[in-house]
Amino acid sequence: MKTYRKYSIGFSFFLGLSLITGCTYMNSAEAEGAVARVGENYLLEDEVNNSLGNGLTAEDSAIVSANYINEWAKDQLLFERARINISEEKQQEFEQLVSKYRADLYINAYKEALVNQSMDTVVGPGELEEYYENNKQNFRLNEDLLRLRYISLPKDFTGLEEIREAFRRFEEEDVNRLRETALKFKFYSLNDSSWVRTAEVVKKIPMITPENKDQYLKKSQFFELSDSLGVYLVTVKEVLKRTETPPLDYVEPAIKKILLNKRKLEYIRKLEQELLEEATRDNEFELLK
Repeated sequence: MKTYRKYSIGFSFFLGLSLITGCTYMNSAEAEGAVARVGENYLLEDEVNNSLGNGLTAEDSAIVSANYINEWAKDQLLFERARINISEEKQQEFEQLVSKYRADLYINAYKEALVNQSMDTVVGPGELEEYYENNKQNFRLNEDLLRLRYISLPKDFTGLEEIREAFRRFEEEDVNRLRETALKFKFYSLNDSSWVRTAEVVKKIPMITPENKDQYLKKSQFFELSDSLGVYLVTVKEVLKRTETPPLDYVEPAIKKILLNKRKLEYIRKLEQELLEEATRDNEFELLK
């Protein structure tokens, strides 16, 4: 009897071991689709073809195919040598690891499917706020945060004074005016309601450096800078210093993730307990000693 198997390069050792040992037996007539053989193991042409990317030339396809076949052959040969030279005790240990890894894949996929299908993923404002209030000390900043708006204009921009005044007043009519002109700006951000890292601002505006950032990036401050490349208008709305506690809206995504993870663990724990109880009732599971 001949042995067929499909093999994928690049898997972890134990998954590769599982694939190598998990062969399917077929008769010799069905071996006609194979392109290579190592002992009783055959590599199917379809698998080699599936490894080829789109748009390859005939020459490139031949090179990729040859490399794939050679890698497959080397792994087969090494596996056969390993089975001969590794002790029975070690082989049994590997088989147990492969079996456990396979079972874990199925179990985790099944759990994830149940969680996605049945677990409530809505986290209400009250739940978020309660966790935030009880764990504020865990959310202290390790870097400065800012709420600000800025515009970068070309050096020869026409109408700078109008843009400057609209940027400083920043009333609804001004915001509309700025958005209408935005295509003429080099870059800009008019969203001063979101928190950003100070390091991002330092990267964005070349004249602000780690050394002088405290001079410019102060609460309720407008400033204008210029260099050979252009003019920069900046208004800092609010500043949070390192070690301060950020507001709820900044840490809300992290809190939601924490709460959902806790809910998921509790859901799985309850599911596993109910599974054991049901199996016991149905005499599917029993303790023999």
